[in-house]
Amino acid sequence: MKKIALLLLGFSFSLSAQIPAGKKVITSLYIYDLASGKSDLILTEKRHFEAPNWSRDGKFLLINAYGKLEKISPQGEKLGELNTGSVAKANNDHGYSFDGKTLFISSGKPEIKGGSSFIYKVSADGGEPVQLTPLTPSYWHGVSPDMKMMVYCAVRNGNFDIYAMPTNGGEEIRLTTEESLDDGPEYSPDGKYIYINSYRSGMMQIWRMKADGSDPEQMTFDAHSNWFAHIAPNNKVATIISYLEDQKQGHPFGRQVKLRLLDLKTKKVKDLTEAFYGGQGTINVPSWSPDGKKFAYVRYALEDL
Repeated sequence: MKKIALLLLGFSFSLSAQIPAGKKVITSLYIYDLASGKSDLILTEKRHFEAPNWSRDGKFLLINAYGKLEKISPQGEKLGELNTGSVAKANNDHGYSFDGKTLFISSGKPEIKGGSSFIYKVSADGGEPVQLTPLTPSYWHGVSPDMKMMVYCAVRNGNFDIYAMPTNGGEEIRLTTEESLDDGPEYSPDGKYIYINSYRSGMMQIWRMKADGSDPEQMTFDAHSNWFAHIAPNNKVATIISYLEDQKQGHPFGRQVKLRLLDLKTKKVKDLTEAFYGGQGTINVPSWSPDGKKFAYVRYALEDL
């Protein structure tokens, strides 16, 4: 249990423990344009929010804040909350199916003390979600292009691994068996691969494996702690978030990070942003625009209470 407790420091429900005493969070939402190589600030608020998804029709970004999901226009206009019925403890692991019709949400339950996370699905327009995973914690990260399977990170018997489950619910399938942390699974747009981050080499790096979990292949090899590969619609590159200092098996809030672009063929990595204050919540989930020309992310700052 000690191992679990240490690893869970990276997950969203323990954020309050990571904010220095006497400080509060300022969150800024950015859109990065690949053509210009620039980040445009669209919204800054004196509160904490996380993990933008881009809707499949391109009309809004979806963020989580205080257990709710909110819509923000690409120009930074606040468009209100998405109705998620009785699900009211959403964390930063959420996202859309490739056809844009279904939203997957990871959320705790108020009756479970000490933190929990179950996976639900709901219409992209909102409504009462359907619970998919019976066990906690389970953190959604990806869905197959044909909408038949979803993949997620979960703790079972004291270890974080990657699991798959039919999107209509059913038996979960374990895809990784390493003793170290495996996290952040996401399908490639062609459904051939699942990209993950893994500590199996003794450093957090990006890996990929076939959709059945076979033939793992390392994709990054440097001295950064690399997390959360989000595959562009063209299936040629992926964004990753890199901690400048080794974070072992954690991805905490409030560290120096930068966003980088991984070439999925050559495995070359290039910087997209300068270093900034971020980490947990910055870009946990798929955030590409439908045309693959831009992506969204957040930066953080602290101020005195």
